[in-house]
Amino acid sequence: MDPLVLAAATAMVTAMTTEGWQQAREAVVALWRRVHPERVPAVEAELEETRAEMVIARQAGDRQAEQGLVDDWQRKLRRLLAADPRLGDELRRILDQELAPLLPAAEQSQVRDITMTARAYGHGRVFQAGRDQHIDEK
Repeated sequence: MDPLVLAAATAMVTAMTTEGWQQAREAVVALWRRVHPERVPAVEAELEETRAEMVIARQAGDRQAEQGLVDDWQRKLRRLLAADPRLGDELRRILDQELAPLLPAAEQSQVRDITMTARAYGHGRVFQAGRDQHIDEK
């Protein structure tokens, strides 16, 4: 998982419940406009739909629903960057300068860079996560 995509999707979805939502929305739409201008109306509609779902999930304290919305936007952002990898720098700028500052201080820490390094030798295994991790081995 690309940490930038995870951080941007988390910040974007979390910003949907803030007063700065319109600013965040405009920044995200601008990314699509550069790669897929024909998709902008659909993306705008998807953002509004996601925002409505996020507000309901946040009010209900439904963390699973919130994570599902983040997962949806991770996939969308990943596809967008696959279509034009040069957008990575722009996505980083949007995350750092436009999305993260909109979030409450407690939630800003969830979208900062995480750098992890691990080495496994022999039959060793490594499990790393920048957020929740669930491992079910039988």
